[in-house]
Amino acid sequence: MRTLRAVAAVLLSAVVLAGCGSGGGGSDKPPGSPPTGSAGSAMPSATAPAQSSSGPASPGATGPAPGKSSGAPSASSVPVSPGPSSALERLVTVTRTGGYAGKSSTLLVKGDGSWTRLDRQMRPAGTGKLPADREAKLRTALAQADLARLPRFPTGGPAVFDGFVYTFVQGGYEVTVAQESLTPALRGVLAELPAFEEG
Repeated sequence: MRTLRAVAAVLLSAVVLAGCGSGGGGSDKPPGSPPTGSAGSAMPSATAPAQSSSGPASPGATGPAPGKSSGAPSASSVPVSPGPSSALERLVTVTRTGGYAGKSSTLLVKGDGSWTRLDRQMRPAGTGKLPADREAKLRTALAQADLARLPRFPTGGPAVFDGFVYTFVQGGYEVTVAQESLTPALRGVLAELPAFEEG
């Protein structure tokens, strides 16, 4: 009876071990094999990099946009449209007001020497062009006058009743000066300008 019980116990143990080895989700791979995923492929190591740092970046990260050349200039290097040429830029604007009749007239001189006279209502009242030598003299006189270094409203000299007041505008600087306070350099500028009145 004892022998029969021992044999039964051995057989039961063998059946249990056989069931664990072949069924119940067991694996027939030798011990130490890497685990597999749901599709049976080997799972990557936890320490393996997802992508080589030297590999190409994804197209949407740093690569050129589809349909564009990789050599396209950046926004900071795109050339802007050129401004007006020096011939069309304003060289100087001078407005004269006052006098006995209280008149007002403005002269606009461009970089090529062409000029326009405006009346009190800022309507065109005459046009012309300075000769090349006179234009050069006007530029020299403006450089000597150096509006940037003059006060906004220069004063000095005896008052002239019913005299003129001149406003000079050049290169972003404006100077308004009464006739009696004109510096020699500003007088030189006026000497090279066309007439403020027709006739």
